[in-house]
Amino acid sequence: MVIPYDSHLTDISKSLRRRPTEAERSLWSRLKLKHLGFIFHRQKPISGYIADFYCPDAKLVVEVDGDYHAKAEAAGNDKVRDEMFQNIGITVLRVPNSEILENIDEVVISINKILLESVSQKADKPGVSKQKPEK
Repeated sequence: MVIPYDSHLTDISKSLRRRPTEAERSLWSRLKLKHLGFIFHRQKPISGYIADFYCPDAKLVVEVDGDYHAKAEAAGNDKVRDEMFQNIGITVLRVPNSEILENIDEVVISINKILLESVSQKADKPGVSKQKPEK
């Protein structure tokens, strides 16, 4: 399935990349440059929303949630957004700012586990080779 890209959100996305929160900056330092073996995009416009971090190979969105997300209205909006992502085949992992700032190693381990599970699921599909073909 092709993931819908929203070009009308590009300027907002660029602005968000220029001024990340402390938690976003910290997590990005661990996700960028394929440190986990996967490419991540920051502030990626997808289907009417901007995902904090998106890994296309694993179809994983990582959302960094500040205090605002604890409010009832935000929680309702987050649920709608998460369901939309799930309907187009994207897994969503929500991580509170405090968790990233206080225990980033555990957060990265959780992300890595999801990444490895996505690779395993792809490899288990019929017609997908689990080994690199010989020359």
